[in-house]
Amino acid sequence: MLVLRSVVFNALFYVNLLLHVVVAIPTYALPRRAFMAMATSWGRTSLWLLRVVVGTRVEFRGLEKLPAGPLLVACKHQSVWETFTLFTVLDDLAYIFKRELTWIPIFGWYAWKSAMIPIDRSARGGVLADMTDRAKVELARGRQIVIFPEGTRTAPGAPPAYKQGITHLYAACDVPCVPIALNSGLFWPRRQFMRYPGTVVLSVLDPIPPGLPAEQFATRLEAAIEGETARLMAASTP
Repeated sequence: MLVLRSVVFNALFYVNLLLHVVVAIPTYALPRRAFMAMATSWGRTSLWLLRVVVGTRVEFRGLEKLPAGPLLVACKHQSVWETFTLFTVLDDLAYIFKRELTWIPIFGWYAWKSAMIPIDRSARGGVLADMTDRAKVELARGRQIVIFPEGTRTAPGAPPAYKQGITHLYAACDVPCVPIALNSGLFWPRRQFMRYPGTVVLSVLDPIPPGLPAEQFATRLEAAIEGETARLMAASTP
């Protein structure tokens, strides 16, 4: 039964995505906020499908800790789940993601329309400077810059490997950084089609104010995210 539910959900998930892609076509001629509204709708309907078909619910903790205005959001990345769920949590997010995704037809156009921040990881030294310049532009618009500190999805329980990108952004942008922990990988495993019932918890942690020394910030950020993630996974039974 669980296999069947997973198959049905995956099929409906991509149908839902395709429908939103088609319906969003007119937003090319509209302000960016119109497209962001469609992305939020995609996130909410995907969560609804996951709950109804698979029995996977979501619990948001600490949303009141999100400050108004521009900020950095450093989120644990275990699954595709958080990539669409964050649209339902943040008012006007801008993802930092690898440039190769912009080469995907349609997806790349929408990434451009929504003013996301692609980075060329092959550019070596220049990638941090370009990422920071783009982030500052979007922060000036009052947006929330979302970065996955480890740069890619990591399996639950895997040793953390935080990159320098988030610390560089924090030092350069002079805005608060909000850590987010989660346990999504227990219910939506990476590189698998199975989906498991239970409760995915997304936990917004205390904002880290700007101005800390880089090393102190990096240590505090990793300890906050990894500590809460470990607690969430220990308390979860997929």
